[in-house]
Amino acid sequence: MREILPIAAAWLRDGRDVAVATVVGIAGSAPREVGASMAVSDRGKAVGNVSGGCVEGSVYERCRDALASGAPSLERFGYADAEGLAVGLTCGGAVEVLVRPVRAGSAAAADLLLLAARERSGVPTRFALSTGADLGRGWMLAAHEAPPHGALALDFGSPARLVIVGAVEFAVSLARLGAAMGMRVTVVDPRDVFATAARFPEAQVVVDWPDRWLSGQSLDARTAVCVLSHDPRFDVPALRVALASPAGYVGAMGSRVTHDDRLSRLRAAGVAPGQLDRLRSPIGLDLGGRTPDETALSILAEIVADRHGATGRRLSQLSGAVHAPASAVVPG
Repeated sequence: MREILPIAAAWLRDGRDVAVATVVGIAGSAPREVGASMAVSDRGKAVGNVSGGCVEGSVYERCRDALASGAPSLERFGYADAEGLAVGLTCGGAVEVLVRPVRAGSAAAADLLLLAARERSGVPTRFALSTGADLGRGWMLAAHEAPPHGALALDFGSPARLVIVGAVEFAVSLARLGAAMGMRVTVVDPRDVFATAARFPEAQVVVDWPDRWLSGQSLDARTAVCVLSHDPRFDVPALRVALASPAGYVGAMGSRVTHDDRLSRLRAAGVAPGQLDRLRSPIGLDLGGRTPDETALSILAEIVADRHGATGRRLSQLSGAVHAPASAVVPG
């Protein structure tokens, strides 16, 4: 839902009513995850989506109906009929979509505006949506509070974090693509001539020694640290701190020769073998590209694969479901 928040909140602030459609259940294969949302304004404008495109038109009409009636609804979309004429998912799965009207000035609108504000500021918040008797009702919860029975919990305000060490040209591409994925990006480098807001408009820019700055941060499993500086003065101290932290991903750029030399330096710096095993180096997946944008794509691909425990192999070479079963508590 987080992708629709800025625009839906702007509509509400302008006094426009909004209908929000959210995927609350999945059976089998589906193109979007639980929590994916579409918002439709009372002027007919739409943002976001709940599928790969196969049921968007029908969901849009359900949103228009909700705006007219003021009543929420729970819709199920399954596989299309044999002729492909029925509204349904062509992937063979089924989704349940909760459609609820949000009137400007209402308590529901206040919740949505608060979620948008907390998402911008990074304040962790959990929002629960009822799919049962109180259909469409929402509850603002503490970050780790259990949702009421029969409600889906969506987490906001804690996007994945991307820390880039080294304000090199590869970092420019990685910061831009990371921000486009919704990650909170920080670039840290002691050289102020390179670490500038003009080069990294989508990121927080920190002019400091990377190891010193990292030592003062609360890194967690949703944090990826990418060391791109390719300079032992920065790399080794920064990696020593990152590998000792709970960061979910730690990678470093360089050739295999550079990697072997870096490992020797890290061992000499006292980094334990178990910590060294966490290091992704040379960084990224084998996509074959060499440009900064292609390299950034390969790095982010590895981060995503690690986060989900995936192989990074071609889907055409694998069997079984394309997507893992959805969790009852999902990112917004």
